[in-house]
Amino acid sequence: MNHQKKILIITYYWPPAGGPGVQRWLKFVKYLPDFGWKPTVYIPENPSYPLVDETLINEVPADLDIIKNKIWEPYQLAEFFGKDNKKFKAGQFDVGKNQSWKSRLSIWVRGNFFIPDARIFWVKPSVKFLKKYLKENHFDAFVTTGPPHSMHLIGLELKQEFPHLKWLADFRDPWTEISYYKHLKLTKTSDQKHRKLEQRVFHDADITVATSFTDAENFRKKGANAVCITNGFDMAKAKVVVEERSKFTLSYIGVLEQLRNPEVLWKVLNELISENEDFKNDFQLKFVGRIDDKILEEVENSGLKNSINNLGYLSHAKANAEMWESDVLLLTNFPDESSKGIIPGKIFEYLATGKQIISFGPKDSDVKKILGETKAGAHFSYNDSDAVKIFILQKFEAWKSGNLSNEILNIDQFSRKILTKKLAELLDDHTGTR
Repeated sequence: MNHQKKILIITYYWPPAGGPGVQRWLKFVKYLPDFGWKPTVYIPENPSYPLVDETLINEVPADLDIIKNKIWEPYQLAEFFGKDNKKFKAGQFDVGKNQSWKSRLSIWVRGNFFIPDARIFWVKPSVKFLKKYLKENHFDAFVTTGPPHSMHLIGLELKQEFPHLKWLADFRDPWTEISYYKHLKLTKTSDQKHRKLEQRVFHDADITVATSFTDAENFRKKGANAVCITNGFDMAKAKVVVEERSKFTLSYIGVLEQLRNPEVLWKVLNELISENEDFKNDFQLKFVGRIDDKILEEVENSGLKNSINNLGYLSHAKANAEMWESDVLLLTNFPDESSKGIIPGKIFEYLATGKQIISFGPKDSDVKKILGETKAGAHFSYNDSDAVKIFILQKFEAWKSGNLSNEILNIDQFSRKILTKKLAELLDDHTGTR
């Protein structure tokens, strides 16, 4: 007799938590029933979220089974770090030269006392609660999604107790390969603990899922049965009516900090404005979101000053509408090679608009691969000024003649529903329930 396929999803972040990490499993949960899987979500009862977006609550399916259990978090310690409180709770820290002693201490404490992170205190009560729950309720598989990577420690315990259950360990970000890991001021013993736990997860999980091609490859090198399921966009929310624009508009949507400042682009745009009267009259550089003060100062004190339209921070829906009201969309990544596996979630919303994308980052990045496959734009390193100039001029001339083509290919593969189908097929194969 066929039973309904059921999956338990263990996650720390869930609406009303904000940020891209929440969207991933919120969307999987939305579409999994379409492919024969009934999800149940296990979350903390009293979490401490650094970002809150109440609107995401409306996207949680009304009939979803949600179970909760209390979590203890080191609030008092976070209070001690004062204005770094939110960053401490989020596991994020400033790593620049001007760190306060409290910030330096918080990094050391974070890396050495809370392994793998400050949500470690949820592991034991969760294991106790879920062992009982899983004995009383039938499931075919369970998921742990991190960060926080302490979720995967819950997975390790449950897999030992229920070896017949298939375990999918989802890494929205890497563990020891993440960019800030080297800044955690780890002792040798702490570093070994992190790496040993990571290795156990890779070994024991039936499937390890990465959000980028490079991460999946790195995980496989460490012995994981790793596959890549990227983030994506929701087709249902991706249609906006666009009016004719009087200006050729290049837009940056989101947060832009110094480490991802595309100085080569500002240089090229300044040259085009000084050399090309048409470009000067018809060009607009639009910012939506939080742009570093020094970057703003740099562009406002250049030949670009009369071309800037800075709209500041907007709601997600309004920011999305501004993407559609653009001709070229700007994407930036950290320049070092170790960042080539970072695929900013924003690229998928950009792709959904069908607009051309100009991207900056490491030479052979995963973003370059996606732009190549979809013909959605071009990727440059931070010193490709001649090639950048040719690209922008081509797009401007095409816009001027009314022939700016947006014939983007194969973007359906990044729709949330198609990605969920890929996840469901993976689960079917491993559980023998296809």
